[in-house]
Amino acid sequence: MTLLAAAAGAHCAAASAAAADGTVRVIVGFKAGTVANGKAALAAAQGNIVQDLPEISASAAQVPAKALDGLRNNPLIEFVEPDQKRMPFAASTPSTGAPYQLGQQVPYGIAMVQADQLPDTYASNRMLCIIDSGIDLAHEDLHGNHVTGDTNPGTGNWYTDENHHGTHVAGTIAAINNAGVGVVGVNPGRQLNLHIVKVFGADGWAYTSTLIAAANKCGAAGANVISMSLGGGDRSIAEERAFDGLARRGVLSIAAAGNDGNDTQSYPAGYSSVMSIGALDQNQQIATFSQFTPKVELSAPGVDVLSTVPMGTGRAASLAVGATSYAPREMDGSPAASAHAPLADFGLGTATDSTMAGKVCLIKRGSVSFATKVSNCQASGGVGAVVYNNVAGGLNGTLGTTVTTIPSVGVSDTEGASLLTQVGQQANLTVTATNYALYNGTSMATPHVSAVAALVWSYFPQCSASQIRSSLDKSALDLGTPGRDPYFGYGLVQAKAAYDRIRSQGCGN
Repeated sequence: MTLLAAAAGAHCAAASAAAADGTVRVIVGFKAGTVANGKAALAAAQGNIVQDLPEISASAAQVPAKALDGLRNNPLIEFVEPDQKRMPFAASTPSTGAPYQLGQQVPYGIAMVQADQLPDTYASNRMLCIIDSGIDLAHEDLHGNHVTGDTNPGTGNWYTDENHHGTHVAGTIAAINNAGVGVVGVNPGRQLNLHIVKVFGADGWAYTSTLIAAANKCGAAGANVISMSLGGGDRSIAEERAFDGLARRGVLSIAAAGNDGNDTQSYPAGYSSVMSIGALDQNQQIATFSQFTPKVELSAPGVDVLSTVPMGTGRAASLAVGATSYAPREMDGSPAASAHAPLADFGLGTATDSTMAGKVCLIKRGSVSFATKVSNCQASGGVGAVVYNNVAGGLNGTLGTTVTTIPSVGVSDTEGASLLTQVGQQANLTVTATNYALYNGTSMATPHVSAVAALVWSYFPQCSASQIRSSLDKSALDLGTPGRDPYFGYGLVQAKAAYDRIRSQGCGN
């Protein structure tokens, strides 16, 4: 689950790897009635508690590696496990005026999950907690919502978002139905209560213990639904215990299935007390990156999802060569800039070439990274870069940490073939700053389901979390193999169908 959710997720190295000082970070669970004595034993082993987890009688601690066996054999201690890493796992049409005001975009996912058929009139009786990288609270499409929050030490303020991920998630849930501005979310009427718990700072990952503490902060704030566009590849006893406890308290927890495109189980999505969400494209096909496991429960839009990002950090691109207009995707990391110059064939862009001076470089994907290609174009005197795909489909490229000064975009293989016939013609390439962005990922699917759960539940607050969960499963649009399957789960979440089912059959059916 990658930070920006635009590429397949990567699992970090095991959190139990020894630090330079010979210590490891672990979660230590204490046996019933032995917490105080267990902590004393942990201190005697020179363990330094960094996160107390009283709800599950455990503590996260930095402990000398040589002391682990002794702790595991201590009769006061129930378990010692690595404190794993958890990471964030990222198309529209103009509003017609019904039900959304004119002058804003309606992301395709809104209609796909039937949110446009169920007003969020009663959403003020629900609270949805987002555990992520914070949000840009001042965003033009979010600032009118009812929002509270918590910050974990070292991550920065919950009302700022250095990684853009949490703001994108929040927009899918609750971007405001405001005439002439931006997009709409599943709950656009400024009714839903949001609570933000920030666990990801600029470095883009958090420990399991941090996630556990964050989830319990959600519970303490009165959350009905917890939305987690995040995960990692290793099971945790402590984490499972925490989410089981929240489920017993009536909280519905929902998490991303993961972006590795394989059958590996991610967590917390793999626990029975958490709903696991897969990603679909606008044609209701499973996304190639969406992990498929028996735990996948529902699916939702997760490809090219348009939503909010911190003000001015989004990008939009345009490209015209001669009389032909194209549909490029800006490179992640491209500056907002324009280039107006002849188009030139730069091949694979693997080395500098002085003949590119003053030109817009047309570059084929392959051999070296996108960042290297764009950097070589710039070093050659190129004023803009267009990278075309070497396989079927569009190209979503990233420059990573490489800083460039020229605008850069990606286009499909077919557009690349067309552009090759236009070498020498005038190219007009522009990348502009916006407040919105298209992201891919199960991170983008998860808030659709979380928001639908809160929306439907707001009409039937007498229903329990488990009953809402069951109703969402039973009313989903079955896709793929009939019945539940590892890709789609029970199918595409459907707000109006879930509402209709509960209204006609009651909470428990």
